[in-house]
Amino acid sequence: EVQLVESGGGLVQAGESLRLSCAASGFTFDNYVIGWFRQAPGKEREGVSYISTQLGSTGYAESVKGRFTISTDNAKTTVYLQMASLRVEDTAVYYCAATPFRYRSGNYFLLDDRYDHWGQGTQVTVSS
Repeated sequence: EVQLVESGGGLVQAGESLRLSCAASGFTFDNYVIGWFRQAPGKEREGVSYISTQLGSTGYAESVKGRFTISTDNAKTTVYLQMASLRVEDTAVYYCAATPFRYRSGNYFLLDDRYDHWGQGTQVTVSS
């Protein structure tokens, strides 16, 4: 059974940092793409970042480029999202998701309908 478990969310002030973790199990971790998404109240879910666990290639939404960094520890089957210089508008529930790797260009993996498996989410709240 595929399982994705997010952790690391919390309440921080603007300008501070947080690191989210996505612990994966139940599939061949080193041949997948893991994505991070977020959903703020009243808004649609949006793609934040993704990483190919096989190639290490990454992608980011424009709104987080230069502030967020995604990484993977394949030995621990865990993907991290390091978030720095957090803003009030980063407040949301953050989800990780998994889909088998395939070659695609552009923002393909920033779209949520590309993913088959989802975690339960972790709340990130940034206060001003």
